[in-house]
Amino acid sequence: MANIVLGVTGSIAAHKAIDVASQLAKLGHVVSVVLTADAQRFVTPLPFKTLSRRPVVTDLYDDEEGWKPTHITLADEADLLLVAPATANTLAKMAHGVADDALGCIALALNPGARTVVAPAMNGKMWLHPATQANVALLKARGVEFLGPAEGMLSCGYEGLGRLLDAETIVARVTEIVGGPGVGENG
Repeated sequence: MANIVLGVTGSIAAHKAIDVASQLAKLGHVVSVVLTADAQRFVTPLPFKTLSRRPVVTDLYDDEEGWKPTHITLADEADLLLVAPATANTLAKMAHGVADDALGCIALALNPGARTVVAPAMNGKMWLHPATQANVALLKARGVEFLGPAEGMLSCGYEGLGRLLDAETIVARVTEIVGGPGVGENG
């Protein structure tokens, strides 16, 4: 099975990432979760740690095992970096190489054979803003795959484009990329 780094960023949709982590772990993947500081305003490390059965990275300076920094170890071992949900802020940081947290460092240090997939979640106006769309275009040109966003009711009260795709859709695409049993076969 694959080594998947799941980056969770500061969106109300962060709670859906718990299900993504659970489903990927049930399929036998090694899921290493990285929570940004803003993500921790919405979710805590405990459900991710319990469901992935692995430590959760919450800070660039979390304790390392051995001599190598955790973010470098995760970047070296990853087959896939999945950022779900991905906020406009995180997309901008990834597009411009900002490495001011563990997730940003992992994205920059990711081994060349690994894929990057992002599942955006944000207000529809933020998604459609020219700055965000320029960042999306830049990331796509570098080979980053985008899953969504979907249309529907947004947490801000608007209806439109910006919802995080459902966990099953995200997990199904990740499984297509990294291989392994189909969604639902193990859980």
